[in-house]
Amino acid sequence: MSEEILINVTAVEARVALIEDGQLQEIFIERHNHRGHVGDIFYGKVIRVMPGMEAAFVDIGLEKAAFIHISDISEIDANGFETREEDPKPIQQVLREGQFIVVQVTKDAISSKGARLTTSLALPSHNLVYRPRSKHLGISQRIKGDAERVRLREQIEHCLEQESWDGHGGFIVRTAAEGARVEELHKDVRYLRRLWSKVKQRIERTNKISTVYGEVPLYIRTTRDLITTHVERIRVDNEQSLEEIQQFLGDFIPESASKLEAYTGDRPIFDLFGIEDEINKALGRQVMLKSGGDLVIDPTEAMTTIDVNTGSYLGSKNHTETILKTNLEAATSIARQLRIRNLGGIIILDFIDMLDEEHQRQVHRTLKKALRKDSARTSITGISELGLVEMTRKRTRESLGQILNSPCPICDGRGTQKSAETVCYEIFREILRVSRASENDVLRVMASRVVVDRLLDEESDIIAELQELVAKTVKFEIEPMYTQEQFDVVLSG
Repeated sequence: MSEEILINVTAVEARVALIEDGQLQEIFIERHNHRGHVGDIFYGKVIRVMPGMEAAFVDIGLEKAAFIHISDISEIDANGFETREEDPKPIQQVLREGQFIVVQVTKDAISSKGARLTTSLALPSHNLVYRPRSKHLGISQRIKGDAERVRLREQIEHCLEQESWDGHGGFIVRTAAEGARVEELHKDVRYLRRLWSKVKQRIERTNKISTVYGEVPLYIRTTRDLITTHVERIRVDNEQSLEEIQQFLGDFIPESASKLEAYTGDRPIFDLFGIEDEINKALGRQVMLKSGGDLVIDPTEAMTTIDVNTGSYLGSKNHTETILKTNLEAATSIARQLRIRNLGGIIILDFIDMLDEEHQRQVHRTLKKALRKDSARTSITGISELGLVEMTRKRTRESLGQILNSPCPICDGRGTQKSAETVCYEIFREILRVSRASENDVLRVMASRVVVDRLLDEESDIIAELQELVAKTVKFEIEPMYTQEQFDVVLSG
């Protein structure tokens, strides 16, 4: 498995693509006027406490007030450490309106919802996450080998002894640290200590709503989080960003500095692997499978549903084998689409029904294996009697569709619009209503071209009968600015 990171930076946005074996796996987009805030730390002010929801709204200086639940609030003891009680206090005993608190964004504002907050602060580096209010030393659950977990624990404990660690603050060893040398962990520990010292000073000096720590730009953040031993190259098409990444790698991941290179080709960098086409495909409902089957992906407010179809695939053996092959291919494709589209929350997968339990297990194993590559936390159930798999995927930022799309002004987000026939029948009812309330001899109907054309063609007989019924003349006018659903029936002099 070989990976590349492609970074495209312009005056208006930054985009980062993770390529695996020549195929797009993840895309990150950050527009400079809509920068995300996950990881940022704020000195905020509680503006509303809601006992019924065990939550509060906090003003952190953003357009929308942020939200914090009692489960995301840790009390701080006299020594500055978090304390968790088995029976937490009611929210009104923990927070009060007008109170200032230090919080960190865990989830960006999405749609009508404000950002989600926590009081458990975390500062990341390439190999470690520093928890200044915790005493815990942990190892990422994604590092599976027992020997490696023991080695990393011993190394981080050795680092803390060498750094004369006073026990203030805990560390989590990230997945990227697998195979890391003790010198690399030393460097991360020193960096995170210095960083927290600066953040702490800002907190102590401020007395108003303010940002006390801002995450690094997208191109540095994704380089820090995505780079592994599998990454062979990091190509950047912007000189200033290249220098910033070069400085970051030199300071914190020097062994990967040689992988960085400037992209100076004539073609745009995202044309190299057809990434622009992949992005456009990821905005559509249908995903074609190589076998001829397809996925239909429908995000809604409550959940996302993904339906698997055999499509034009007829198979070379029997019907059961056709279904198995389509479902196996779909399982791998679903995991990839979730990453590319960054779909989160509750997701329902509707596989083609399989009667063979061994086939069900094969599809389930394939899906679980494909999801292991996903950096977002996922949880899946088994295949139900209806052939459904329920799963969740942690959502921390807007999906690709939410970033790049806006609701359709014609259908208002429904995805469909009323047919011309339906609009014609609505016009008939409106003509009857208006004619009964007026003595004018002439009515004028204004509508879109497609509706007027239908009224004068397929519906002309009904129009003639309607004019006799209401004893009025009905005239029609094409309104170019009207959508198919829009029309007006007005009195004409």
